[in-house]
Amino acid sequence: ITGRPFSSFRTNNLKTKPFKIIKIGLTCPRELLYDRINIRVDKMIEAGLVDEVKGVIPHKHLNALRTVGYTELFEHFEGKGSLKDAVEKIKQNTRRFAKRQLTWFRKDEEIAWFDTKHVDLIPAFIREKLLVKLEQ
Repeated sequence: ITGRPFSSFRTNNLKTKPFKIIKIGLTCPRELLYDRINIRVDKMIEAGLVDEVKGVIPHKHLNALRTVGYTELFEHFEGKGSLKDAVEKIKQNTRRFAKRQLTWFRKDEEIAWFDTKHVDLIPAFIREKLLVKLEQ
């Protein structure tokens, strides 16, 4: 209506936030991560994921249901593979998604990474960061 693009109404003034952010990431050996993903998918299947997906088949066109887990089971219900194949695809696609997430987050230089074997170091790291930020 104004003849101006929407972006022209946005201001470049960044508001200061009333809090400080400390970014922490957890990492572990890839084999361990993949084993945990496989176990988690198996638990989701045992907990009723198949029935949950059956219940939303009429809504499978919705974007919110085009996710790992649902997509593979929808294909199974359409006769495009066995349940076993669908579960293996869920595991594989979840592992791929985890890899993409790690790639994305590793670009953020503000994240302090801790191996899952050393999570006990995180509280001291946070205390140290808070003290440094309070002094600034």
